[in-house]
Amino acid sequence: MKLRIRGDTIRLRLKRGEVDRIADGNSIIEETHFPNSVLTYRLDVCDNKDITASFDNGSLVISLPKSKALDWAIADDVSLHAEQTLSNTGPLSVLIEKDFSCLEPGHHRDGEDDKDTFPHPSAQSMGA
Repeated sequence: MKLRIRGDTIRLRLKRGEVDRIADGNSIIEETHFPNSVLTYRLDVCDNKDITASFDNGSLVISLPKSKALDWAIADDVSLHAEQTLSNTGPLSVLIEKDFSCLEPGHHRDGEDDKDTFPHPSAQSMGA
């Protein structure tokens, strides 16, 4: 699972196996280690009706309703989006996406690969 944060937007990208785990009701947990602490980010399947995000004690938790997780996993939909009201700023935007393979082979960051990604929808129109 990849995490991207920019301003008040949180974006998660999941590979096929991770989408399958979510569809089965399982959490996905990742950690990023720093010299004096650890950032934990997780995607939990829950009984709530809305997608929500929380951050406490170095842990970012995105909660995804069971019904949305299963429907999204079996559909061709690329992403799930939700906005959460914040007190003094604009909304917190949460985007959960299926991770696609790169259009150009080998065109990804060091240490990353396209294993277990979804086929890129534009690849078919390019003759791939």
